[in-house]
Amino acid sequence: METSTRSHERLGRFEYKWVVLSVTTIGALMAAIDGNIVILALPDMMVSLHADLVEMIWVIMSYILVSTVFLLTLGRVADMIGRVRMYNWGFVTFTVGSILCGIAQNATQLILARMVQGGGGAMMVVNSAALLTEVFPPNERGRALGINGITFSAGGVLGPVLGGLILAAASWRWIFFINLPIGILGTAWGVYALREVAPRAKGERFDFVGAVAFSLGLLALLAALTLGIEAGWTSLPILGLFAIFFAMLVLFIWQEGRVSNPVLDFSLFRSRIFSFSTLAAMMQSLAMFAVSFLIVFYLQAVRGYDPLKAALLLIPMPIVMAIVAPLSGILADRVGARLPATVGVLIQGAALFWFTLLRPDTPYQTIAMGLALMGLGGGMFFSPNTSAAMNAAPRNRLGIASAALATLRQTGMVTSLALAMAVAAGSLARGDMMKLFVGTNIAMGSASMQSFVVGMRGAFMVSLGLSLVAALFSFIRGKEDRKPSAS
Repeated sequence: METSTRSHERLGRFEYKWVVLSVTTIGALMAAIDGNIVILALPDMMVSLHADLVEMIWVIMSYILVSTVFLLTLGRVADMIGRVRMYNWGFVTFTVGSILCGIAQNATQLILARMVQGGGGAMMVVNSAALLTEVFPPNERGRALGINGITFSAGGVLGPVLGGLILAAASWRWIFFINLPIGILGTAWGVYALREVAPRAKGERFDFVGAVAFSLGLLALLAALTLGIEAGWTSLPILGLFAIFFAMLVLFIWQEGRVSNPVLDFSLFRSRIFSFSTLAAMMQSLAMFAVSFLIVFYLQAVRGYDPLKAALLLIPMPIVMAIVAPLSGILADRVGARLPATVGVLIQGAALFWFTLLRPDTPYQTIAMGLALMGLGGGMFFSPNTSAAMNAAPRNRLGIASAALATLRQTGMVTSLALAMAVAAGSLARGDMMKLFVGTNIAMGSASMQSFVVGMRGAFMVSLGLSLVAALFSFIRGKEDRKPSAS
């Protein structure tokens, strides 16, 4: 602590809150770029490692599952041992995981290394919003989260471009090795500049039973959602996974009600603002996360574009989001989150309706307009909604509040991804669907094209309904206190 204090003093007039923002921005950029690059490299990895399509799918899903399942547990631990310490360890773990991915000699090693990466990513995700909330006053948190959110959009632009350049000039292994200098920079800057602001929770015991019950239950749910498409939703293994989920959910709720220091403090949900902000985040993720995958499927399977070009054609969405996110954060600091966040989800709903009009020969300009609308709505929703949820949490529970928000949001993402795969599986032959998911271009006949487009429209209509539910939750949350002195 003494060393961190001296380091902070040497930073001079540079306000500490901007130091925290710079560190969390580096972490967000590294994770965002990595997520976009990996998808592009899947075909090359499959050939190099002599892997099959199922193994390549698990290269993606292993990261998502680990980074989602352990968020709540890590949020509780962060409140106990310190958020700065865990965030810095997250940088180290993610960087080590990237090196292990780069030197993997077979698909199993790569999947295990991606799980290490997912653990590091979870440590950073669960603490990023909490660290920013600690140091920015309520009337500036929207702006800070908006600036931080730019990096996710930048990753959506830089990922495909950087991935295409790397894969054209070098081995796929360099898509992981490129994280090494960023990870070293982020780790060094975090250790040097960050310091603990909030007091740690003292005398509290970790609820091991609750943590295990929650993690096992969520893992069973996410595994059932991702494996159900291939195995069948009514198959015995999938029904067994759903049964484990419900059993662990009952155990978790029972356990949390009887311990003095629970993994998830249910008193957080007594706040109407926190409850409906987290629910809005989950429903928005459930509605929107599948859209990018469906559009990529459409561009490859129906329009015949290669994976890199399909990814690059999505760029209007992250560009508009990067422009709008900080502006919506500033607006939320002045008028509250309810107006910009609700309008943002409704705009995304309009974009979903726009996409229901897609045909096999729709001009790209029409697609780009829909993507721009998606980016506009997403930029208006994310930072105001996140700042509203974090503003409603007490300072000694920022870690678990951030974890609850991130867990619900990422669970919505995985469920939405399962929806996208289900649409592809329902309208395409299984082999063609698997090839599409890992980015392998295929040719489709006119009948298959039409059936895929019809199925895609159905998925967009479902997402439209979910977006309206998200807008309702966002609107009825109430108006939060954004005064500088608000606790």
